Amino acid sequence: YHKEHATGQLDPSVAKSRSGWIVFYAGCPIIWASKLQTQVALSTTEAEYISLSSSLRDVIPIMSLVSEMKSRGFDVPCTAPHVYCKLFEDNSGALEIARLPKMRPRTKHLCASLHHFREFVRLGLVKIFPIATDMQTADILTKPTPQNIFVPHRVKICGQ
Repeated sequence: YHKEHATGQLDPSVAKSRSGWIVFYAGCPIIWASKLQTQVALSTTEAEYISLSSSLRDVIPIMSLVSEMKSRGFDVPCTAPHVYCKLFEDNSGALEIARLPKMRPRTKHLCASLHHFREFVRLGLVKIFPIATDMQTADILTKPTPQNIFVPHRVKICGQ
């Protein structure tokens, strides 16, 4: 799960969005982050895509490590025949950019460093799925959430 939150500020020094993500392995959170993005996003879609790219910078090395461990005979808990990542995104624009790599007038300024994961998506090693905003667990890392939303997400991350 990953998420961003736009600050809504006009001052460029504080107008950066907040990204947050949680990486689960075998049902347990192993990496989580909540931090300001390093660049100012021009739209919510761009902020979400930046967050998507940042979260996959943590995930892809873990995927490589697990694949290598499996190839060397370690008992690695994995139900799939190969290692892949399921990523959940609640912004349809960011989903479209990630799934269909083509030049678009409103996103042509995105730097190549954000597209590092597209080959993993093309090969099926990273699969991106839509998720309803109220089901996006990483929201609790990016903005204040009411208790009725916060508690179920906390339970999903930490257990009872």
